[in-house]
Amino acid sequence: MTEIVAPRLASTVLLLRDGAASREIEVFMMVRHHQIEFNSGALVFPGGSVDKNDKEIAADSALYSGGEGLDGDALGFRIAAIRETFEESGILLARPVGSKDLVDAKRANEIATAHRAALNEGKISFLKVLTDNGMVLALDELVPYAHWITPEGMPKRFDTWFFLAAAPPEQLGAHDGKESTDSIWVSTREALQGGETGRFKLPFPTTRNLIRLGKQPNVGAALADSKGKPIVAVMPVMTKTATGRQLRIPKEAGYDGEVFDVGALG
Repeated sequence: MTEIVAPRLASTVLLLRDGAASREIEVFMMVRHHQIEFNSGALVFPGGSVDKNDKEIAADSALYSGGEGLDGDALGFRIAAIRETFEESGILLARPVGSKDLVDAKRANEIATAHRAALNEGKISFLKVLTDNGMVLALDELVPYAHWITPEGMPKRFDTWFFLAAAPPEQLGAHDGKESTDSIWVSTREALQGGETGRFKLPFPTTRNLIRLGKQPNVGAALADSKGKPIVAVMPVMTKTATGRQLRIPKEAGYDGEVFDVGALG
């Protein structure tokens, strides 16, 4: 009998902005390094695993705003979402202590320049970055969007929460050059077209979330539509047919169906 691997807790953020020229929602995405074990070469949203340091931050409510009523796990997912976004894109969803406004682009860039490389290399903790720079995480900027769990039987599994967030003004983001090798602001339409033509490699959950997001006319509408909406956890089940493979997900999860063809049998 195959041992079932417990999934690692993880978070992913869909950073959104309204496209100036296209008048479509644009989302920040990165190309995963080809040597990365999970989703190598794929076009993905910023994200990664919840770590011990995230839980230490969760224990100190002075380090974040918007955490009212959330338990330790829920706080951990949100803190990891902001940390991973900063590590992978340089975009910081935080406020200076005592301010109601998000950190401005100039200051966020200064913090990223000073600390991002060391943070990615494990030479400094995110907690220290926050305290040394007088920052409070803006958990209230995150809107829960989806919850996906890697199917049982896979060698590497994640229990991942997806969040929406409007990108802070003028924080443009850039890949780290290590875990990711490129980054773009792309409309959902262009990303999906790239997946169809082979320009982009899109994981199944990424594709489904892009399709769902693409139904919204702008960032404000996307955030408003998701706030307070019940979220159904998705753990796809793979089945084989005479012609290929299919994934089954809960119809109630809101992805316009429950059975999806994902490729011919190899």
